[in-house]
Amino acid sequence: QVQLVESGGGLVQPGGSLRLSCAASGNIFSITTMDWDRQAPGKARELVAAITSGGSTNYADSVKGRFTISRDNAKNTVYLQLNSLKAEDTAVYYCHAQIRMTLGSSGYWGQGTQVTVSS
Repeated sequence: QVQLVESGGGLVQPGGSLRLSCAASGNIFSITTMDWDRQAPGKARELVAAITSGGSTNYADSVKGRFTISRDNAKNTVYLQLNSLKAEDTAVYYCHAQIRMTLGSSGYWGQGTQVTVSS
């Protein structure tokens, strides 16, 4: 069994910063891609940022230059640094990981963490 546990969300003023963390635990052989997605009320879930096991990254155009994704492979943890936050960044943020176990590979989602940007 595999679990992804997120932390770090909260309420922040426009222009502020937050750092999200997501730790994977359980029967893990290796983790390939890890990513952060978000879903705002009434909108579809969208990819925010992704990072491969080798450290290659890609970002949604809306967050380029403001958000930074990173990971610690030894800790099976992915981070998302959110800077220069805007009201439109308000959403539930989910982490996702493609995990290889001894008998196969599957994608797993965290429970989500709320980020609210408001004055």
